[in-house]
Amino acid sequence: MPDPAAASRTVAFEGADHGGGVSLFLVDADPGRGAEPHTHPYSETFVVRDGKARFVLGDRLVDAVAGDIVVVPPDTVHGFKNVGTGRLDLVCVHAAARMETTWLPSGAQGGDAESAGVAHGAAGAGRAQS
Repeated sequence: MPDPAAASRTVAFEGADHGGGVSLFLVDADPGRGAEPHTHPYSETFVVRDGKARFVLGDRLVDAVAGDIVVVPPDTVHGFKNVGTGRLDLVCVHAAARMETTWLPSGAQGGDAESAGVAHGAAGAGRAQS
């Protein structure tokens, strides 16, 4: 499956290459762009810095805007798309020194989405829903 990062201005950082225990993507995506369904054997935390994203978390859809934080448990099918009219700027933090991704067919669901968390508001200061 093609890398969704190729369709946006995304920077990848793998912690293992620099003595770190976490990895991340800095995503800068046009409207309609994002990441197709996939899983990781570790949690992933998304920090929405600007724009509007729609996340697939197992069988749930969650909209997130600037200041929201979305936490995806290990082995949970997830993905996202920029559903806003402007750029989507987000940070995707992988709780691993090296990123491991299993890409799935579009529309795939599954995993422990019930324990996925969303904190609305700057730095999670707003309401939280799980």
